[in-house]
Amino acid sequence: MELMITVAIVGILSAIAYPSYTNYIARANRTAVQSYMFALSNKQQQYILDARIYAANLAALNVTAPKEIDGKYVVTVTSDMTATPPTYEITATAQGGQATTDAACTPLKLTSGGVKTPAASCW
Repeated sequence: MELMITVAIVGILSAIAYPSYTNYIARANRTAVQSYMFALSNKQQQYILDARIYAANLAALNVTAPKEIDGKYVVTVTSDMTATPPTYEITATAQGGQATTDAACTPLKLTSGGVKTPAASCW
């Protein structure tokens, strides 16, 4: 009887703790990719000063993605040099379990104008 009560208590605690833990991990991963996106934005500003154009892709920026986002996000950079003024957009799309757990906040986008999408609650 005591063993059954103990198992029931552990089951209840697990049912409460596991969703909180997975949400915490998803937020931590999102914070890591946001930090990387801001670093890419800074690199884009340096790149335009040096080359007079925005980098069209990640390879041109010569930046390595942190291990925390490897397998959790796909990050892309696009630029539009025909716009006045020229613009770029950094997009981070969640994949795998991160996409399932953090569906409301994917894809994350950061533009050259500082516009962040989706909603502010994701940033």
